[in-house]
Amino acid sequence: MAPVAVVAPDLQNLSCNWKKLRETLKSNEASNPPKRKASGGILLPQHHNEKRRKTEPGKSSTPSQRIMGNQKTPSMGTNGLRNTKEMPSASLAQWAEDNDIPARDLAAAYGTSLKTTTTTPETEHTEDKINEGLSSTAEAGKFVAIDCEMVGVGPDPNNESALARVSVVNYHGHQVYDSFVQPKETVTDFRTHVSGITPHLLQSARTLEVVQADIAKLLDGKILVGHAVRNDLDALLLGHPKRDIRDTSRHPAFRLLAKGRTPGLKKLAREVLGMEIQGGEHSSIEDARTTMLLFRREKESFEREHISKWGPDRRVGVEDTGRDAKKAKGKKRKKKARK
Repeated sequence: MAPVAVVAPDLQNLSCNWKKLRETLKSNEASNPPKRKASGGILLPQHHNEKRRKTEPGKSSTPSQRIMGNQKTPSMGTNGLRNTKEMPSASLAQWAEDNDIPARDLAAAYGTSLKTTTTTPETEHTEDKINEGLSSTAEAGKFVAIDCEMVGVGPDPNNESALARVSVVNYHGHQVYDSFVQPKETVTDFRTHVSGITPHLLQSARTLEVVQADIAKLLDGKILVGHAVRNDLDALLLGHPKRDIRDTSRHPAFRLLAKGRTPGLKKLAREVLGMEIQGGEHSSIEDARTTMLLFRREKESFEREHISKWGPDRRVGVEDTGRDAKKAKGKKRKKKARK
């Protein structure tokens, strides 16, 4: 039997296919209900053919139920574990959320896997450019998310770490920066099974000083999103204004899922976003996208908490949001009226 040739997808026709998909989905809107939202404004992952559990009167819901709106978790196997094959990657989940279309429908329409790590075909950012440095196409915008990968150094590599890779994405998950970093110390454990870093990859790494300068310039004046972001900043030997940090590991709504402890990014991705990450070697780009997705799901409550802690932002060019901002504007009007 003659071998069958595999034809690569025609990327030029993707935008046309995208339009056809949108038209088809619009015609089916009556039969496909929109995504549900929890009372706290968290966008829930859709799980079809599932019934909602009703909370009995007088009984308070669990932390995970308050976050997920008392919705069942994704389909469970015979061992009680979620079927991780059905969970989308961070890239596909973000693309689906931006366009309000189920990830499964998008994957089917473009002949890709739910685990694809490419971004939207309707943009020029069709795939990650590993070790590109500063992107020549993607704009950072106001919000950026960061994630780093580390390697073990010195005589005690289990407890001593050094920066080996840093990635930054924008609000829409597009790669803004990605670079391998050459550690100053001798690497004694590359932690490849987790970090994905190999000796070969570090041959093309930039120096720490170059990466520091790039990231410092990139983060200037930005709202920085991260998971335990202080660890990333410490690895880069950089600082950032506390009022401009949104840390998903410290957000009260997410900590409820870990019973008050610091939640892992993998757990939050599964419980809040309904997707699986870090199944093997980590990708700092995918982890940064996941962190940005988490922030976007809880953006309103993040900002309410921020205003309650720091007060309305008085800096030029920064608009206040939320009830506290409205109250502050109301007070200004009253003062003007008295004058």
